[in-house]
Amino acid sequence: MLKKLEQAAEKFSGSHDIIDTWLDERKQLLVQYCQLAGLPPFEKAENAFPESNSIESFCEILMDYVSAGHFEMYDKILAECDADSNAQKLAEELYPQISSTTDAALTFNDSFANLSENDDLSKFDISLAQLGQQMEERFELEDRLIGTLVKN
Repeated sequence: MLKKLEQAAEKFSGSHDIIDTWLDERKQLLVQYCQLAGLPPFEKAENAFPESNSIESFCEILMDYVSAGHFEMYDKILAECDADSNAQKLAEELYPQISSTTDAALTFNDSFANLSENDDLSKFDISLAQLGQQMEERFELEDRLIGTLVKN
């Protein structure tokens, strides 16, 4: 996912301030994801779960990212593309698909954002991996949406 982010940054950076900000937020989200998952360059002790404050921090960034997309970025991108009916059609096609990934993020947040010492984390790794797949799909859809703006 980080490699794809680098590719998106190379492709879209500098074209619009809104895009640069959004990609920076995505990077913050991905770095925390990699830390929780123990993906390189981060390590995770075998059979150990991240500390609850790390999970809560990730959930906050996840919700901020998802919210920014729905309540800021998509509208701004569409406003920039309003003259191009193809961009509008693409956005209308992509939005429901992006929304389904939002549901996955909300489910993850509901499950893990407010942990207590006695909570069962046995499904955390599986849930985190599933979230990662959903977010990867979301990033690809968002990049298609960003591409409509960059073409204008």
